[in-house]
Amino acid sequence: MMDTEKFIEESIQNIKDEVKDEKVIIALSGGVDSSVASALASEAIGKQLEAIFVDHGLLRKDEAKEVEETFKDKLNFKLVDAADEFVEALAGITDPEKKREIIGHKFIEVFEREAKKSGAKYLLQGTIAPDWIESEGNIKSHHNLTLPDGLVLEIIEPLRELYKDEVREVGTQLGLPDKIVHRQPFPGPGLAVRVLGEVTKEKLDICREANAILNEFVEKEELDKDLWQYFVVLTNSKVTGVKGDQRDFGYLVVIRMVQSFDAMTANVPDLPWEFLHNVSQEITAKVPQITHVSLSLSNKPPSTIEFE
Repeated sequence: MMDTEKFIEESIQNIKDEVKDEKVIIALSGGVDSSVASALASEAIGKQLEAIFVDHGLLRKDEAKEVEETFKDKLNFKLVDAADEFVEALAGITDPEKKREIIGHKFIEVFEREAKKSGAKYLLQGTIAPDWIESEGNIKSHHNLTLPDGLVLEIIEPLRELYKDEVREVGTQLGLPDKIVHRQPFPGPGLAVRVLGEVTKEKLDICREANAILNEFVEKEELDKDLWQYFVVLTNSKVTGVKGDQRDFGYLVVIRMVQSFDAMTANVPDLPWEFLHNVSQEITAKVPQITHVSLSLSNKPPSTIEFE
């Protein structure tokens, strides 16, 4: 079992020793990993740290606003709107690994651009053990590990050997609020790996709206307390439907809801039928481009939590 206090003390000292008087930027996503890494670095180097939140256009509904409200008064916080850059870079790309590579490289471009403005030498990331384990095992690449050749910034990863449950322990010990410590994990590539096939603004908007409906129902029924992740995947398939008295032809979406301890394994729990029925009805009623809603029942393994 990890000695959380000792880990925090050693991590803060390690960051101080490595950084010295240099400036650091952190890739802040608003998730627990980058938030805990930010808190550690802030304790270590204070105003030498600048937290960069990149709105890459692949976020959930209202997410950029929520992250800014959460961190703007706690850290030296900067929001960078790079949505058009990312979506344009993904045009025509359908291979999941290529998507992750493009997003990872585009993030680095943005961070290096911001680092030049502030004079930062280091990029601090919230990389944790499952990220590099899955990448090295060729299960899937993580965007924060698909780093380009010739990278100028030096990388610091204080959470690299921790699992998600350990990161949450550190966050609690550091005094971070529960809404951050227990925030639902969200992949760095965002909706790019939940919109199957080519990523377009239209498909992102469809996925965003359907996902917001699912989130609303989950929180209303208080199912979020027992779930690790819950989200909607927009497939690349269109299927026949009926809306009103007319034939329709729209997208098939998949609901994915899993329980997990550390993201290395996951299971699909028993879910109330009435809840699932109501979510399906609401999505097809409120998002006109969707005609079918299905449920993923596969555990990890053999599946991964994300579809791409």
